[in-house]
Amino acid sequence: MQKHILIVQGHPHSGGRHLCHALADSYEFGAREAGFKVDTLDVGALDFPILRSGEEWTSEDAPEGLKDAQQQILNADHLVFIYPLWLGTMPALLKAFLEQAVRPGMIKGDKAGLAHMRTLLKGKSARIIVTMGMPALAYRLFFRMHSVKTLQRNILGFVGVGPVFTTLIGLVDKMKPARADKLMDQMKQLGRSAR
Repeated sequence: MQKHILIVQGHPHSGGRHLCHALADSYEFGAREAGFKVDTLDVGALDFPILRSGEEWTSEDAPEGLKDAQQQILNADHLVFIYPLWLGTMPALLKAFLEQAVRPGMIKGDKAGLAHMRTLLKGKSARIIVTMGMPALAYRLFFRMHSVKTLQRNILGFVGVGPVFTTLIGLVDKMKPARADKLMDQMKQLGRSAR
């Protein structure tokens, strides 16, 4: 059976061409080259409101504009999240998207109970790719990858996704062409291995 990959482009500026977009393109190129089915979900191009209460999350359906996104997540075997580190965490739009899309009624229509949340996306793996201005080692050791661990453990782990791999890319504002080329090759290789 052909593996299905969903790349979630978490850069909120959908119209621009940022490093995150180039990383996604390279990952997709490698994955398609290996014969995988690949879809890309551009969070910045979606229109949806933010959640304002826990009751909305548990008792209401996701907004109509996110139904296709929910189905894409459900259809995927491997999820790839790519985003820039903003103020020490993922951009607010990506967090708002995850709050809206990944909710109790996503599969079973069970809007009241949270019992099945731990198995909602069980069997799926993921990779988190984060770009940042600071050195990646400083983020890993000094800041202990706080936002990445939040996504890995508190969001993806909460709904059964695992294993979750990480790639941290630091000092992006000082990146030279040779390093950028090497990075794109790395993304292609990750795509080829669906990791």
